[in-house]
Amino acid sequence: MEAIDHIVKFFLGAYQGANSISIALEAIAFVFGVVSVWYAKRAHIAVYPTGLIATLITVYLLYVAGYYGDMMMNAYYSLMSIYGWWNWSHKNDQNVLVISKTNLQERWIGMVLCFLTMLVTYLVYLGFGRAIEWVNYIDVVTSGIFFTAMWYMAQKKVENWTLWIIANVITVPLYAYRGLGMLSLQYMIFTVLAVQGYRSWNKQYGADAG
Repeated sequence: MEAIDHIVKFFLGAYQGANSISIALEAIAFVFGVVSVWYAKRAHIAVYPTGLIATLITVYLLYVAGYYGDMMMNAYYSLMSIYGWWNWSHKNDQNVLVISKTNLQERWIGMVLCFLTMLVTYLVYLGFGRAIEWVNYIDVVTSGIFFTAMWYMAQKKVENWTLWIIANVITVPLYAYRGLGMLSLQYMIFTVLAVQGYRSWNKQYGADAG
């Protein structure tokens, strides 16, 4: 029982002094975020409208908390949700977008996007006049990884899941440290779903290629 109490306090202790509106908004973002990743695992287009609700709420929560790097990333997720929604549903002369793997050019593009995002995130912190602490540097790195993962997902690339797994594992203790317990728990669930998503998409890719 004592171990359970410690776990509960670790994730939820920071909410004792929080206002009810913020807690309710974070809970809504939690639910829609998990539902969105569940749809992503199934390669279902509903990943985008559900994810859009979660990211828009999270943008507000992170702005209030002053975590501008994460805020910027969630604003980008919102825009990419709109793009991905269109891209997944868009039909050309051949077929709808199918699951595939990145080629060499796309990997290079992903690397460039990652490093550019890290640079922009760092400049955002400087622009807001925030003192850059060690947790902010972690934020800078995860922002770059998440940015690239979202772009790969919009293109239905299997590798998006690898990047989500890496960044999620880093983000779980980061959000817990910041006192955002529900978001930390959410990213734990994201990690499990991302592993399942990678297996599912890789299997589907193999079936389509075969």
